[in-house]
Amino acid sequence: MILKAKRIYQTITLLVIASWLTSCSSRTIPAPVVDIGAGKTLSKKTANPNSGTTYIVAKGDTLFSIAWYTNKDYKTLARINNIKAPYRIYPKQVLSLVERRQKTVTYNPKPSKKAAKTQKSESNRTKTYIAVDHKKKQAYGDSTNIAQKDSVDSSGAIDWQWPSTGNVISRFSLTEKGNKGIDLAGKLGSPILATADGKVVYTGNALRGYGNLVIVKHNEDYLSAYAHNDEILVKEQQRVQTGQTIARMGNSGAQRTKLHFEIRYQGKSVDPLRYLPKHNNNK
Repeated sequence: MILKAKRIYQTITLLVIASWLTSCSSRTIPAPVVDIGAGKTLSKKTANPNSGTTYIVAKGDTLFSIAWYTNKDYKTLARINNIKAPYRIYPKQVLSLVERRQKTVTYNPKPSKKAAKTQKSESNRTKTYIAVDHKKKQAYGDSTNIAQKDSVDSSGAIDWQWPSTGNVISRFSLTEKGNKGIDLAGKLGSPILATADGKVVYTGNALRGYGNLVIVKHNEDYLSAYAHNDEILVKEQQRVQTGQTIARMGNSGAQRTKLHFEIRYQGKSVDPLRYLPKHNNNK
């Protein structure tokens, strides 16, 4: 009797195992996999740590090069990130590329009957004065004049000159993937000249697609860039004068020897041919 019960128990056990194996072989959903990257920071898990709203500073970056690479105005980046002149930044620093708006919640408790009566009386007394002040502002046109002043192009204060004697082989384009400056042909080692007086704010090759690059700040609104150089002859923070040789033409980061030249106004690319002298033989 005991032997018979033992055989029945073994048979049931074998049936249960067979049923479990069948269910496993017919499974269509893969077994869960543990995320081995769990616990890592976003920058380590993501192939590109720089999102559209932040930028992680790398060695060799300057605020000006970051602004250039992200098509931002360096003054805006400095203000957003509370960075004061001379705009020092450090590796692994996370910079915000967009301004974060903070919601302001104002609590206005309901005034008492006595306070409401006094407030109404004060309001009636000041209506006349408010109307007079409003007319005075309209007469001077404060808001209109300020808006017009901010949009004025101040390029007239800069004596722009051509950075090279080479022929223009590629012109400026406003298309999404178009040329953000102009390209000038030339020979390896040809002199690259400062297009106007200014201060060098970046030298290096950290910006992809520009090769050996020089960026010069001319005033609070205008920057110029000289890319694909074979040799850079100036240093950051060095002041340069119009016509001074700042680099030698090359093909770094390019398929041919040329100068890629850009002008940016408040962080935005503009057509250099609108600023350079029109009488130049190589326009």
